[in-house]
Amino acid sequence: MTLRIGVIGMGFMGTTHARAFRDAEAAGLPCRLAAVADQSPERLANLDAESGNLATASDRGLDLTGVTMHAGAEALLADDTLDAVSICTPTGTHVDLAIRALKQGLHVLVEKPVALAASEVERLADAAAAHPALICMPAMCMRFWPEWAWLHAAIIDGRFGPVRTATFQRLASPPTWSDFYRHEEQTGGALFDLHVHDADFIHWCFGPPDGIVSTGTIHHLGVLYRYDHGPAHVMAEGGWTHHAGFAFRMRYIVVFEQATADFDLGRDPTLLLIRDGEAEAVPVPPLNGWQAEVRAFVEAIRDRRPAPVTVRDAAAVIAMLEQERASGLRQG
Repeated sequence: MTLRIGVIGMGFMGTTHARAFRDAEAAGLPCRLAAVADQSPERLANLDAESGNLATASDRGLDLTGVTMHAGAEALLADDTLDAVSICTPTGTHVDLAIRALKQGLHVLVEKPVALAASEVERLADAAAAHPALICMPAMCMRFWPEWAWLHAAIIDGRFGPVRTATFQRLASPPTWSDFYRHEEQTGGALFDLHVHDADFIHWCFGPPDGIVSTGTIHHLGVLYRYDHGPAHVMAEGGWTHHAGFAFRMRYIVVFEQATADFDLGRDPTLLLIRDGEAEAVPVPPLNGWQAEVRAFVEAIRDRRPAPVTVRDAAAVIAMLEQERASGLRQG
């Protein structure tokens, strides 16, 4: 059976998801991009103009041959030919749209952050639990980014010994590709919209921290996570206060007992493993995180197995971000 996929919201993330589903289909996975929706006719007419803080590993236009275009979420959700939907709309709409899609019998991939309050994410988790035959998966793409998936595997299987320290950095200039980002009450600032990636990855690798100390603002913050029975320290910096023209920076340095892993998005090769006095490039699959993420979503549906990321996972991370905000972040 070929899954018919719909994408709601055709901004940067929606077009990225659409391309990723097209790529998955080309790779032989049982899916087809069947419909897209956006409330803006101008956006639907100019999808190739959408941009964001990262390249989508595609220098081609988005091929929508044979794809139905709907004028908004209502019309797409009424399309009874679909099997699954990807929700890439503004954050405040995620939970209600996802619940409606589940009630329509659709599998759901929902962009991050799922919501700005853990209680809202839990509301979706309860709805997903009421539909156990359906996949409802938060789109936490860093779990699938090849260099980050490699790191998680190395941490979990202990191939280089236990982690001593881990540092994560995600920095950008203010997002200008959508007016949505001008309203921090809707985005949650860099804390919820950007730093959420590192918070989720840290929680995935090390579990909930025993203590959190934050400094800065919701637009540029530093966080120290304490693990009483884990790494000596885990740190993350995230922000989008840099001046226009600053190249997006995504990096981690993780010191194991026997080696150091160093990832830098702006370097080729991106991932180095340093041990025994030498640095070696680590080969990874030629995919980006979005491509790997949608493939995992399709495979979970095809194989009838649980989603690799759950809504409960997302709720735990949003609760952690709420704790970070309360720990010492200033306004502004």
